[in-house]
Amino acid sequence: MAYELYYWPDIQGRGEFVRLALEEAAAEYIDVARQPARQGGGMAAMMTLLEEGASGRVSFAPPFLKDGDFLIGQTANILLYLGSKLGLAPRDEAGRLWAHQLQLTVADLVVEVHDTHHPISVNLYYDDQKKEAKKRAREFIDSRLPKFLGYFEQVHAANPRRGDFMVGSKLSYVDLSIFQVIEGLRYAFPRAMQKQEPDYPRLVELHDRVQERPNIAAYLASERRLPFSEEGIFRHYPELER
Repeated sequence: MAYELYYWPDIQGRGEFVRLALEEAAAEYIDVARQPARQGGGMAAMMTLLEEGASGRVSFAPPFLKDGDFLIGQTANILLYLGSKLGLAPRDEAGRLWAHQLQLTVADLVVEVHDTHHPISVNLYYDDQKKEAKKRAREFIDSRLPKFLGYFEQVHAANPRRGDFMVGSKLSYVDLSIFQVIEGLRYAFPRAMQKQEPDYPRLVELHDRVQERPNIAAYLASERRLPFSEEGIFRHYPELER
């Protein structure tokens, strides 16, 4: 039975972290909201399940994943579940929890990226909070971005397996998420990343290797990979880098 991924049909957003794991594992899945309504897909199908849940368990917001009777919400939680299923997480409990901890830290970073263009409220347009966004983006670029990237660079360097990955000796969903973070940051803050990337050679090298993996390369070249845009989490507003 194919996995059913429920996420907004027109943006990468948080759902992209899940898509990358499914694509790397060549797992059969349906991106439900991107399917025609006549095939049981579309926004209506997603909103119905979002409101009704399964077995009384309703997700707060997309993304969520349906696997048989299981309905799992929150990106990091979905990846915790899929990691073991798809061979994208360590087998031992300590390793699984460590990978989950790193993914939660990725989630923290994603929130701060989002807040650079919506620092006051998600209910306001970007243009309604542009002044505050400029201040928030400057703080993010100067302080928070190097703090996060420096942390992940340190984690990579300290991997006791001495491998080329963030966790253990083989690729995990954390590596895929680091790839997506670097891609998104390059889109949103190209000048800042060009300046700061030399300080994080391990992360850049990891990004490049993930990008070249056969399944990921095929996905990136396909129509399934949505482009970045000013509707998602990673948005490029040139004025936020000035």
